[in-house]
Amino acid sequence: MKMSVRNLVKSYGNHTVLNGISLEIAEGTVVTLIGPSGSGKSTLLRCLNLLEPIDDGEVFLDGEDISLPGLDANPIRQRVGMVFQSFNLFPHMTVMENIILSPTRTRGVAKAAARVKALELLERFGLADKAGAYPDQLSGGQQQRVAIVRALAVEPEVLLLDEITSSLDPELVSEVLDVVRELKSTGMTIVLATHEMGFARDTSDLVCVLDGGRIIEQGPPSQVFTAPQSERAQLFLQRIIASGRL
Repeated sequence: MKMSVRNLVKSYGNHTVLNGISLEIAEGTVVTLIGPSGSGKSTLLRCLNLLEPIDDGEVFLDGEDISLPGLDANPIRQRVGMVFQSFNLFPHMTVMENIILSPTRTRGVAKAAARVKALELLERFGLADKAGAYPDQLSGGQQQRVAIVRALAVEPEVLLLDEITSSLDPELVSEVLDVVRELKSTGMTIVLATHEMGFARDTSDLVCVLDGGRIIEQGPPSQVFTAPQSERAQLFLQRIIASGRL
């Protein structure tokens, strides 16, 4: 499975948020989007998941243009899962109910089978004892891990992660990043937006620096973080280093 983005444009009114984005996402790789706030990282992820219609350009999934107007987005979202920074768990549902909702409703999986799969995932990520808990009974790190499990329950081919540690206390960040490392080890294709620069440097196969709705630099982390070519990327990374975040 691979995704391709070609000359993607997205605007809100007169404000162009993404301006000609082109990107190749190879199967089994971790692609990390970094850049200042407002550079378009989250919007790009939402366009890949078809949560936002694009104004121009194309998005391909295994050679199929999934950005065509009128295309049913639900089958695509089962193949391209997404986890948000604010968890988005249903507060009136238990952890188990949150996880099995999509497999049973959108894929027609029997509840018993969905529960077995959910318990396997919860066990895998150290949450087996939380199946009957409600979101407000969990820590932020636990809620985010549940959100990742919920996304994995439909067995996506690509996982999009949107600033999944930004709402967490610092001591909870590592437990969520460990989950991403574990997913990488299994060969999951991951695209994530993050401000965790050390994690991006150590875990990514490809790093893209966004600014003003454009990719101004992309390459392996060894090149992007040590020898960026564009002046804007150099300035951004100098500020990151000066702030002690890398």
